[in-house]
Amino acid sequence: MFKAIYLDKNEAGFSAGVRELDDDALATHAADGDVTVRIAYSTVNYKDGLAIANRSPVVRKWPMVAGIDGAGVVEASSNPAFRPGDRVVLNGWGVGETHWGCLSGKARLKGAWLVPLPATLGEREAMAIGTAGYTSMLCVMALADAGVKPADGEVLVTGAAGGVGSVAVALLAGRGYRVVASTGRAAEADYLKGLGATEVIDRTALSEPGKPLQKERWAGVVDCVGSHTLANACAQTRYGGAVAACGLAQGMDFPSSVAPFILRGVHLAGVDSVMCPMPRRSAAWAALAAELDRGRLAAMTTEIALAEAIAMAPEVLAGKVRGRLVVDVNR
Repeated sequence: MFKAIYLDKNEAGFSAGVRELDDDALATHAADGDVTVRIAYSTVNYKDGLAIANRSPVVRKWPMVAGIDGAGVVEASSNPAFRPGDRVVLNGWGVGETHWGCLSGKARLKGAWLVPLPATLGEREAMAIGTAGYTSMLCVMALADAGVKPADGEVLVTGAAGGVGSVAVALLAGRGYRVVASTGRAAEADYLKGLGATEVIDRTALSEPGKPLQKERWAGVVDCVGSHTLANACAQTRYGGAVAACGLAQGMDFPSSVAPFILRGVHLAGVDSVMCPMPRRSAAWAALAAELDRGRLAAMTTEIALAEAIAMAPEVLAGKVRGRLVVDVNR
């Protein structure tokens, strides 16, 4: 038997709770998986918050075990790429949405979804990074691919005190960029500077409607927010700069114009972590293992027990959680 965050919706309504499950339940509800992983740690991402709090139609199959992320050890495998004892990490692929997830003591997953955990990363560290940190690295890679270099000028990170933003600040600072962090939580300024930000600005400077073209400032942007914030970030990006867009905390709309793109040659890169091809996914995890400062990672991480994930879900959605939540699924 093992415990899991179990979500259900039926005629009686929606429910989220900790339930004891067994291998037969996995065999029934995750029958298409070919690798059974004993999960050590998971996490609570924004999408997990939406699912657990029933705030958005994230879950498309009921009942569902929550958790889009997991790290652990292979217990059994019919996939030739994995064998018992292998350490693996899972991010996305519809897990926790259409396939039973990893806020659970065990998960039955497809081997095609799994990344071998880099030797220098433990399972807890992998979930301190999680989809949020892995998405951050994809954003940093997108800026580098677009030619944004540290010498080019300031890089903006929006939603900087959240999970994606915190890791993005640390990664960019580690690569030598001058990072400006935008947040709605002024009390987190010292925290963000500790992660490597050289300046912290209030999010209200970016969150209201603005002109299609504004004074050029940013060589690059990692945007976790969307809506007016993304539009203003694009309008302030310097000629030939790049914006990596990965979030929608402010909204899914994009009230902008083509002006930054056709008059300044700004490059807008959409970053998707869920269905990201395996070669780029593996490259991101290798870079995270090599580059992310472990002290900064520890500074942004809070560990909770499995049952606490339910109460923390609305806190994540409200933007009240600093950095990353790691869930010890076995306590």
